[in-house]
Amino acid sequence: MSTDAAPTVPVLRRSLKLWHLILYGIIIIQPTAPMSIYGVVSNAARGHVVTTILIAMVAMLLTAVSYGRMARVYPSAGSAYTYVAQELHPLAGYIVGWSMLMDYMLNPIICAVWCSVAAQGMLPQIPYAAWVLAFVLVFTGLNLLGVQASARVNALLAAGMGIVVAVFLAFAFHYIATVLHPVGWAWLAPFYDPVTFSVSRIFHGTSIAVLTYIGFDGISTMSEEVENPRRNIMLGTVFTCVAIGLLSAVEVYAAQLAWPAGWHFPPALVDTAFVHVGLRVGGRFLFFLLNLTLLVANMGSGIAAQFGAARLLYGMGRDNALPKRIFGVISPRTGIPRNNVLLLGGATLAGALLLSYERGAELLNFGAFIAFMCVNIAALVHYRFRSKEKVRLAVTIPLLGFLICGFIWLHLTRDAQVLGAGWIAIGLILYFAMHRRRKSRR
Repeated sequence: MSTDAAPTVPVLRRSLKLWHLILYGIIIIQPTAPMSIYGVVSNAARGHVVTTILIAMVAMLLTAVSYGRMARVYPSAGSAYTYVAQELHPLAGYIVGWSMLMDYMLNPIICAVWCSVAAQGMLPQIPYAAWVLAFVLVFTGLNLLGVQASARVNALLAAGMGIVVAVFLAFAFHYIATVLHPVGWAWLAPFYDPVTFSVSRIFHGTSIAVLTYIGFDGISTMSEEVENPRRNIMLGTVFTCVAIGLLSAVEVYAAQLAWPAGWHFPPALVDTAFVHVGLRVGGRFLFFLLNLTLLVANMGSGIAAQFGAARLLYGMGRDNALPKRIFGVISPRTGIPRNNVLLLGGATLAGALLLSYERGAELLNFGAFIAFMCVNIAALVHYRFRSKEKVRLAVTIPLLGFLICGFIWLHLTRDAQVLGAGWIAIGLILYFAMHRRRKSRR
């Protein structure tokens, strides 16, 4: 008699180790993360870029612990929206999700701005608006085709960026040692310069510098594929923040030492300040190498962010959080949420023509910090009041994370806070309108 075994349902294999998670996190965030925002942060913090990077790292480490702890509770979700909706209130979860949508929409905008400024720096005869249109068409066109970079390509790009970082550091420290010859206190000036130091300016700069770490929470999405997720998700998130923070601090430390005459970059240079530091220490070779590297990095980030935003809009439309007939539709021919991609393409074009890189980055961080603060509170509520599992510093870590993130959030510019609050208000109007419509249909 035959005894045929029942077919098994394929499941995700827990094959990833801790070092896989750390590598994945570094790939998401990118080794060149602080280079694009260097000039903006330098102007905001009066040259104390290293200090802002390290303060932001402390805030992100505390928040990373909260993300790691919540990934234990919801190992398949990996979403701030889920954590907050389940632990606090569905409306709070919606506000976090709406804030995340703003992040997704702004990311391709600031990437298009940076790419256009960098490309115009290499080919100034072509107008800025033409570059914006070209990059937005590339972002949108590739997403309409459903093109995504594979994990292997991302790993190769990250390795290439790591090599470029090493090349820059070699040129920078050679220039510093052979041309500038700093002595004594000059070596510590990037951390603290009494002439330009200002606490309020430091935290204003930190509110932008945190963009360096955006993406670390993506590690929580690997919960179903990692060995011992209850331990390794948190460690992977924390170690990724430390690795990116220390590497970023070294990069901007070298840049600040190499540009000691003045921390303020004029408007024409502010968005691409780091590549002009490269021009000083390594000539045209390093200038073009950094430009090309950051161009590729920002293009990849812009395409990926637009891809994610289209899927987030589709999910909200499918769940009737947004009009389903517009946002919850998939093209039968390509299997792509075409309406969303086209709408995002139009929004990216308009935003890149209207917003500066600094304003876009601040608005992006407005939404990110709302998510970070709410995840910290969700972790506090769960492990202090609901969970039987005991964890160390169940109140202290998330409370400090919330307070530091809140303090940095308050140091965003008034314009960013007003525009961000306006975005939240629009989201709430949509939420209550959809809720009222559903009640009237019952």
